[in-house]
Amino acid sequence: MAVPFKTIDQLPIDGKRVLLRVDFNVPLTPEGNVADDSRVRMSLPTIRHALKRGGRLILMSHLGRPKGKVVPALSLRPVAERLSEILERPVSLAPDCVGPEVKKAVASLGEGEILLLENLRFHKEETDNDPAFARALAALGEVYVDDAFGAVHRAHASVAGVPTHVNLKGGGFLLRKEVEALTRVLEADTEKFVLILGGAKVSDKLGVLLSLMDKAHTVLVGGAMAYTFLKARGVDVGSSRVEEGTFGDAEAVLKKAEATKTAFHLPVDHVVAPEISETAPHQTTDNATIPTSFMGVDIGPQTVSAYARQLRDATMIFWNGPMGVFEIPAFANGTFEIARAVAGSPGESYVGGGDSIRAIHESGVADQITHISSGGGASLEFLEGKPLPGIEALITA
Repeated sequence: MAVPFKTIDQLPIDGKRVLLRVDFNVPLTPEGNVADDSRVRMSLPTIRHALKRGGRLILMSHLGRPKGKVVPALSLRPVAERLSEILERPVSLAPDCVGPEVKKAVASLGEGEILLLENLRFHKEETDNDPAFARALAALGEVYVDDAFGAVHRAHASVAGVPTHVNLKGGGFLLRKEVEALTRVLEADTEKFVLILGGAKVSDKLGVLLSLMDKAHTVLVGGAMAYTFLKARGVDVGSSRVEEGTFGDAEAVLKKAEATKTAFHLPVDHVVAPEISETAPHQTTDNATIPTSFMGVDIGPQTVSAYARQLRDATMIFWNGPMGVFEIPAFANGTFEIARAVAGSPGESYVGGGDSIRAIHESGVADQITHISSGGGASLEFLEGKPLPGIEALITA
């Protein structure tokens, strides 16, 4: 399956300075160590290819949201140290991502050596897509490669600005893998395509719902967004979280589902509690109605069974968003059971979004999923059909 941009194996990178945008936005422990290096490992094939070809590798990434200020706790130093351990070779950390000292460090790079630039978002110009900042970053490399799928939907300097100043540019292996996988979702046979959406907000998933409604045979909804749909249908949801301003959107989705003959499923029972806490007492409702003093915190066992039945003969599944507050063990059953049902389905399965990915891993079924996306927001916008700035910037006429 062809992608609309060149990839690193099609670019003349031998001995050249390769400016590689990665997504090393990893969680850190309270002690400041890398808590989960999954995102680092996802770009290892691209990194190792560049090193094998003798590239002088300059990595750049953001970490957290320092909002344009230097925040020592969000330094990429722990990431440089972890990458060095994984690769079993030195990974230097630059004192900044632009400036004279960075230029000096880049100039001293030998073939097969690695320099990680400091957190891009220590500069407000990164998120502003400032042209001068983009030019300064671009000047560090001779070849630009984007392997940060999780950031390609952001019109930021390192993603959308830098490629406009570099003649040799393309995507990494992770970016190619993501585009190929999500294209397969878009081209799926509609007869047994099941879309599973959860999480907090209808507004976050509205675009992908409307985009895929013509394609999806079945839609399964959970998480807090389900309560907005239920309330729009006139069901009492107690004190559950609802998005008050989106009832009209929810009604429009329900009408479109009816018009397209899409089977649109909402929870028929719930796990409810008076509050969201580890110690809150909880119970299961008999139906979709939630008592006034309670809020929904997970889908109930009847819903789990009904949703699992829909997944048994699916030929394609896309899942984004948990079914409940799964961070609390008492409210995690619905999300974990759906994860297992997705993994047990005979069809292809695609999972995007940080919480869904975490659930897949914690359920122990990650190796049974066809594709786990590295970018939740980017995958949703791709499936909505939106142009992604980072990908558009790689496409040459």
